Amino acid sequence: MSSHLVVKVHPLSCYSFGKKEAKVDKDVFLSDRLDRMRANFMRDGLRTHVEGILLVHEYGHPHLLLLQKGNKIIRLPGGRVRPGENEIEGLKRKLTSKISSSSSSGQSDWQIGECVGVWWRPNFETLMYPYCPPHINKPKKYGQEISSIPQQLSRFSFDLV
Repeated sequence: MSSHLVVKVHPLSCYSFGKKEAKVDKDVFLSDRLDRMRANFMRDGLRTHVEGILLVHEYGHPHLLLLQKGNKIIRLPGGRVRPGENEIEGLKRKLTSKISSSSSSGQSDWQIGECVGVWWRPNFETLMYPYCPPHINKPKKYGQEISSIPQQLSRFSFDLV
């Protein structure tokens, strides 16, 4: 018998949302992004990428909060961890910079739970895998895939408070 971990999920009404200034895309095309990733890898080596799964509930159902970049990309909030920074510190920094209001000073009091998955990008491609393929000895990046979240969250029970 497996025991589920319980996650408290607060109602959407407990949070306030605003707007931030739009950021200009560094890359116009996907090929530009992959070229930038290749250059960063050659300069810095493997970099950890963290993303947060933020859940709220509305009408008795849990909802995942996502960020929309422009009119095309929808993603989890997060980004690259700085050299010497651990994953939790990096995630708190990224959540603060991407989600917290501009008026909040310092780092917000984020409560970080467990890691629910690790995904690997073995080459400079758009595809990521839930494992590092055995023939790859220098993976390029790891992060999270949105489509895997329901399966990864299935080991949790939700307490809608």
